[in-house]
Amino acid sequence: MPLPPLPPLPQQEETQSQPRPRRRGRTAALIACAAVLGVVVGVCTGYVVQAGREPDALPPLAQQNVARAKGGKAPEPLSATRDHRVRTDGDLRKLLVRRPAGTQKAESVQGWLDQYAYANYFKAPDDMFADFSASRFRRAALTAWEKGQSATSVQLVQFRDAQGLGSRDFLSGQQGYMAGNEWAGNLGEAIPGSSNGRVYVFDKPRTEAGYLPLYQARALAATGDIVMDIWFYDTKPIPKKTAMDLAKRQLERL
Repeated sequence: MPLPPLPPLPQQEETQSQPRPRRRGRTAALIACAAVLGVVVGVCTGYVVQAGREPDALPPLAQQNVARAKGGKAPEPLSATRDHRVRTDGDLRKLLVRRPAGTQKAESVQGWLDQYAYANYFKAPDDMFADFSASRFRRAALTAWEKGQSATSVQLVQFRDAQGLGSRDFLSGQQGYMAGNEWAGNLGEAIPGSSNGRVYVFDKPRTEAGYLPLYQARALAATGDIVMDIWFYDTKPIPKKTAMDLAKRQLERL
């Protein structure tokens, strides 16, 4: 008996003063036997006004002489293990959690996703592309694996947060839907060590005549400019500990 088609993913919340109607997305195919898975204007205006003004004199430094490091040498740069930007500006795929032993790689959903490809995972890709442009989407990396009738998908979605917090907007938008009855039906449980991460084990399986029940769980969190989004699917209940352990392992790599 096959699994039912996977449900659509929600889109992030709109942040405009007069929000447009919420749009819902659709997931990629993750299980072989399932169905195939006015801010910018304000900133520019402020810049133009500021550019036309005469520069103001800077106040004098409170400390005129800054002590130099011993030996007169500049401090050593941070190593890659200590500098977060060195890690996250590199190959994002290397930060994905490793596939557990005994599982099979889902070849159709591996590697990079650019803005266009990621937007096409949603029901209204044109609108999603515009939303991601506004939130300064940068790139996404994806891995997935299967074992028997279960499947897991791990996504790292990166934003350019230098002039905004697109990562936090995306995270809050996704988390905002999870308590609904169509989704997890609960507020989830906080991920230890994360200020914003939560694990959601869906209260009820997705059922459809002629299909096996589909149990689901999801883990969402953001660290730096990256949003972690993990989905779990199975034909039997998913232990919260299973979802929590993988979420913590992925966050440790970020």
